[in-house]
Amino acid sequence: MLKIDMHTHLMPEQMPRWSEKFGYGGFIHLDHHRKGWARMMQDSKFFREINENCWDPKVRINEYLEFDTQVQVICTIPVLFSYWAKPKDGLQISEFLNDHIAEIVHKYPKQYVGLGTVPMQDAELAIKELHRIKEMGLVGIQIGSNINNKNLNEDEFFPIFEACSKLGLAVMVHPWNMMGKKHMEQYWLPWLVGMPAETSRAMCSMIFGGVLEKLPGLRLNFVHSGGSFLPTIGRVEHGFNCRPDLVAVDNPINPREYLGKFWVDCITHDPLMLEYILKVQGSKRITLGSDYPFPLGDLEIGKFITEMNLDESVVEDIFCNSTLEWLNLTKEQFL
Repeated sequence: MLKIDMHTHLMPEQMPRWSEKFGYGGFIHLDHHRKGWARMMQDSKFFREINENCWDPKVRINEYLEFDTQVQVICTIPVLFSYWAKPKDGLQISEFLNDHIAEIVHKYPKQYVGLGTVPMQDAELAIKELHRIKEMGLVGIQIGSNINNKNLNEDEFFPIFEACSKLGLAVMVHPWNMMGKKHMEQYWLPWLVGMPAETSRAMCSMIFGGVLEKLPGLRLNFVHSGGSFLPTIGRVEHGFNCRPDLVAVDNPINPREYLGKFWVDCITHDPLMLEYILKVQGSKRITLGSDYPFPLGDLEIGKFITEMNLDESVVEDIFCNSTLEWLNLTKEQFL
């Protein structure tokens, strides 16, 4: 059975010193302090330590084979989005990251599929890069759950989504810049509480703002299993019904009507929750994701799914068919 992990992150082994180049700070660079490891540094502030599996495509392939995974969809690490940067600087960073991902995809076409990144802070520049992404052979983009604290339904972002739909590019929505982060730094709460809420924020914004209604052909995947949206769809729907004056102001369609019209990945860390999501979404709208190589992901790459006694057709949908449909690819491309 073909197994495609559609949610993985990667970055170049060497990063330019953007702060020196642009004349202001806040950008990530790497400090290769010991063999096979590097510190991600935001100017002089430590952000995260990463292993060579975050940049070496050969290391990644060997690690994946241990879990019978043949194909990896790669995209950048959200902290590299740089949406806060000056637009032309953001474009330059996007070009650098996209060139790197395209290089890996072209070198390993059977093992890697690429998603690009764009400067969401400037629609004109973002659309320009979308056309280049398409020409380079990348199949979509990854974006954040908010753009500089602006929700994804803001008018300024609609032309970007419209261009993705017209170009046939898929969109992965990844939680980042978590709401309330500065008020709950302890206990890793931004990642445990804020991250699921961020994804629901993105989904509700795009549904209530009419983006999904206006662009039914837009292929969206909300990772980390859609965050808290699907488990709280009853509350979301009830709010829509009881206070339409507050909720249904831009889109009169019940949010439950959109279930199955977008994709989510399978990172629930919980078989019972995956069973629930299978009931509300259907197996053809659930993709295999791991968030590799980061520890909050599913680094056994769907092992718990094989232990759930699901029908083989359901497992095959999650492991490959759903991702192939989301990215508009065929199984033969990887056999």
